[in-house]
Amino acid sequence: MTEPFTLARLGDAGSEIPVVRVGDRALDARSLTADFDGAFLAADGIARVAAALDTLPELDGAGGLRVGAPIAAPGKVVCIGLNYRDHAEETGAALPAEPVIFMKDPSTVVGPFDDVLIPRNSVKTDWEVELGVVIGTTARYLASPDEALAHVAGYAVSHDVSEREFQLERGGQWDKGKSCETFNPLGPVLVPAADVADPQALGLRLWVNGTPRQAGSTANMLFSVAHVIWYLSQFMVLRPGDLINTGTPAGVALGIEGNPYLRAGDVVDLEIDGLGRASQKLVQA
Repeated sequence: MTEPFTLARLGDAGSEIPVVRVGDRALDARSLTADFDGAFLAADGIARVAAALDTLPELDGAGGLRVGAPIAAPGKVVCIGLNYRDHAEETGAALPAEPVIFMKDPSTVVGPFDDVLIPRNSVKTDWEVELGVVIGTTARYLASPDEALAHVAGYAVSHDVSEREFQLERGGQWDKGKSCETFNPLGPVLVPAADVADPQALGLRLWVNGTPRQAGSTANMLFSVAHVIWYLSQFMVLRPGDLINTGTPAGVALGIEGNPYLRAGDVVDLEIDGLGRASQKLVQA
């Protein structure tokens, strides 16, 4: 049996090294691929990593390197809005009959410990811990949700940062409140789909300056991961390396009395069962 492993990318932004984490070890995967990206996943990269574990050398000095997003340059970031009943209720929105879809600029994806920039003129920057799903094989016009999970490469902690005034009060699409620079920290690792027994049984938690703000479970999604992938495949082609943010539970600033939106100097910590923990400091752009 293959020892459990996760994928990570370490190093300065734009020059990250693909690394395989096995327990406390960080193995250099550059003999297998230049990067963990869509092309790597499309070429059955995770299976190739599993087969090569015993041959990969340890990466010297890995502990001192910046942690990047575990997947490089997703082709698209597709988000599902209002996908938890309690979150829809706290925002005063009606429960959707079908998944609410919006897109996010892929360049928003940054490392899990990178600073998040509060946009200029923003007074309503908000947090959202989400289960991130990375596509591993092309999915188009799937016949049913039963086919969907076979197209998943893995899962990661995703932070769908939002600016609520830009999103909800300025007219037009939600995208402009979601696509600000650094608005999608991802990671610390990508956990292969085979090592996540049930994506609908994961606890999600988020803290702001140490105060618990979100505590939910993917069991409470209105539309499951499988349903979301199947549904999206009816409207767009999902390709290897694409990221899907699957929604957030209750506890965002928008739904809290007094609306304690994020300010420069705040620190957000977030985690998902089995997928790791991330932390970001808020900095004024």
